[in-house]
Amino acid sequence: MASNLNTFDAYSYKPVQTGEPGAAFLDGQGMTQMGVQPSQYGDPYGEAYGEFRQEPHGCDRECAGIMAILCTWMNLLLVFVPLGIWSHLHEWSCAARFSTNFLAIVPLAAVLGHATEALAAHTGQMIGGLLNATFGNAVEMIVTVNAIRSGLVSVVQGSLLGSILSNMLLVLGMAFFAAGMVTKESRFSAAGASANMTCLTLGSIVLALPTIFNSMDGVENEDVIKVSRISSGIIALVYICFLIFQLGTHAHLFGGEEEEEEPTISACSSVILLLAATLCVAVNSEFLVDSIEGVSEEYGLPEAFIGVILLPIVGNAAEHATAVTVAAKGKMDLALGVAIGSSTQIALLVVPFSVMVGWAADVPMSLDFRLFDTSVMVLSVIITASAVQDGRSNWLEGAVLIAIYVLIAIICWYIPAGSH
Repeated sequence: MASNLNTFDAYSYKPVQTGEPGAAFLDGQGMTQMGVQPSQYGDPYGEAYGEFRQEPHGCDRECAGIMAILCTWMNLLLVFVPLGIWSHLHEWSCAARFSTNFLAIVPLAAVLGHATEALAAHTGQMIGGLLNATFGNAVEMIVTVNAIRSGLVSVVQGSLLGSILSNMLLVLGMAFFAAGMVTKESRFSAAGASANMTCLTLGSIVLALPTIFNSMDGVENEDVIKVSRISSGIIALVYICFLIFQLGTHAHLFGGEEEEEEPTISACSSVILLLAATLCVAVNSEFLVDSIEGVSEEYGLPEAFIGVILLPIVGNAAEHATAVTVAAKGKMDLALGVAIGSSTQIALLVVPFSVMVGWAADVPMSLDFRLFDTSVMVLSVIITASAVQDGRSNWLEGAVLIAIYVLIAIICWYIPAGSH
């Protein structure tokens, strides 16, 4: 038998050399490659003789894709979804309701993210980007709606600020630090990072201006709300421009090492997962918000700490893990897309969304954040911009960003209730 005769790989049907693992033995009577049935001539299991085996199709492949999304270590926390609902219906203590619903939303956020990515794989780049921008922040949006309906404006403002800071300082810092443990210096697209930082600078200015405006003599709260609503419309338009810039005209600046992936599940299954996870998040987040005031009063947990530090963990835990993991593998552009990109989405999309929700619910939700919040936002943008401007990172820059976030968390613990 000729040693250079080709046959077909057992899984992908690509030609391989006879005699290699997965190659089929041919008889000496000139049987063609396509006509061979290896199982008739050799090992019944196809291990040694390359029995043709196809990848799972149809229902098997669909089930495998769904299991890949649901069967993770983080999803063990899904047990807290019914527990959180049960704790509310049976009026458990505020701490029990808060903790169970808090833990329930963490894996739901991960499922939402995976389902969104799976659905986006069936669409074009622009539609996929819009889906990721919208449903990627679904947890923050749902928690925002429920908190505004409950009149917890300060909690909403704190959670929005905390989501921006946790991604921009903690996640990016941990990504830099993790990459620095593997290699001395990592490189990424400075142009793409710069575009995100420009948008975050706009976001910090939008928070600062209404706060400064409200401190002027003769300015009424109604005036601040009107200015906030107008400003929200403007930054929402800027976010649309940013999407066109990122996904259309300058997409090459944001490509990085991220590779195109084939859909793992069908569009129908993606939609079902998306709707189911969104419904569960809506229920558990409502019960979580209902327990915040009780936990703050009974256990002395500051609302500022809950809003700025704890609530952002709910919606960003999966993103945190993703950013650090890919950074350790050297995919810094992807890590920055998760960290700084998420901060940009919150600043230019979720913040104006919260103002519009307050307008619709007749709740005085404005962009007049605490002076402390505004100052922290501006300073954080400055330090982050200085860290990414050269397109290089190291572990020391990561440690500095983490230290800044820890300092902010400590101060939030000591902010007195009702302060503005």
